[in-house]
Amino acid sequence: MTEVQPGADALSWSELDALAAPAAERIQGPANSQATLRLFGQPEDSIRVTLFRDHHAWCPYCQKVWLWLEFRRIPYRIRKVTMRCYGPKEPWFTALVPSGMLPALELDGRLITESDRILEALERSFGPVGAPMADRRVRRLRDLERLLFRAWCIWLCTPGLGERQERQARDQFQRVAQQMEQALISGGGSWLDPDAPDGPIPGTADLVFIPYVERMNASLAYFKGFALREEHPAIDRWLTALEHLETYRGTQSDVHTHAHDLPPQMGGCWADGSEAQQRMSLAVDSGAGLNELERRWSSSSEMVSAKARALERVLRHRSILLARNPLGDRFDQPLRAALTAMVLDQPVTPETGSASALRYLRDRISVPRDMPLESARLLRKCLESTAALDGDQHPDALPFEHRFDQDPRPFLTHHS
Repeated sequence: MTEVQPGADALSWSELDALAAPAAERIQGPANSQATLRLFGQPEDSIRVTLFRDHHAWCPYCQKVWLWLEFRRIPYRIRKVTMRCYGPKEPWFTALVPSGMLPALELDGRLITESDRILEALERSFGPVGAPMADRRVRRLRDLERLLFRAWCIWLCTPGLGERQERQARDQFQRVAQQMEQALISGGGSWLDPDAPDGPIPGTADLVFIPYVERMNASLAYFKGFALREEHPAIDRWLTALEHLETYRGTQSDVHTHAHDLPPQMGGCWADGSEAQQRMSLAVDSGAGLNELERRWSSSSEMVSAKARALERVLRHRSILLARNPLGDRFDQPLRAALTAMVLDQPVTPETGSASALRYLRDRISVPRDMPLESARLLRKCLESTAALDGDQHPDALPFEHRFDQDPRPFLTHHS
């Protein structure tokens, strides 16, 4: 392996390319955000379903349908649409769905909108994943999920809460979270699915909860200093069981992505300013992440694979990343320095004046749109550690009311 000492030259692009992972198999392999076709071993002419979901692989309602199709292994096509938070909606989609709302799904030529209606239609055509949506036990759980969602929104999205109101909002959220825990405990297994709590995969009852519980874990840590997985161990065990499933990991986002993409989607998220909140948000923004609340490393081989995948994804888009960076072509050496530091686990000094540009990229890595959680965590850490060798200069703060800096259009002429 090439020896790189602190301050040495970064590896060339060709040397980095030799260390990158091969492009992932998107059609037949594990769930992934880059796919536009999923077959599960079936012939392409068997496809009856087209899923319209967001480019950023962030929309929670899209994630629910996406997971259902993946766990049920139904062949489908994917057409990607821009959420308004990130840029203009594609005219071809608003002509199809005038509201522009996602997800939408075409089944046997019939267009269906709203995620619950979509799941009900898929169940009628292909059978349920676990207990069906209309089962009275699942309906009760769906009602509980909406209660949990409302309690979360009140706590997270109400500006100007005083200390007493913060405590009341937290207590209200935790009371409903405890009801979710009780539902998990009473089932006696890993899942909420009342038909197969010990099954190998979650059921639809679980899929209803996954998107927003994932976002609750992220946002309450970042804005409230609240460790959901520590405070509610049954929910932690449920999330851990999910994280052992490759299918779920293919759709899973991370704290950094959620914390910065939620505010414009939710109409604002409000920090309580506590010591724990400041500690957690700083850890997230500096690229370190929150190991206690996000999936931990399971093996050294996974670490190597995550590095190689992060490298592959950056190399695929390096020309547009250079063009979009404030430094332009001068970002070439600093980016190679950070990537070299990541794959060889040795610091490499970037060119002077590049700290802000490195942090600009650090702040815009989106999970799972760009790469899996583990890869993003490693890459963010190396971008930050490389930037720190140059100084403490930072780019402008990420926008709070929109994320037009994440407009996907410049990348659409390139393979995703």
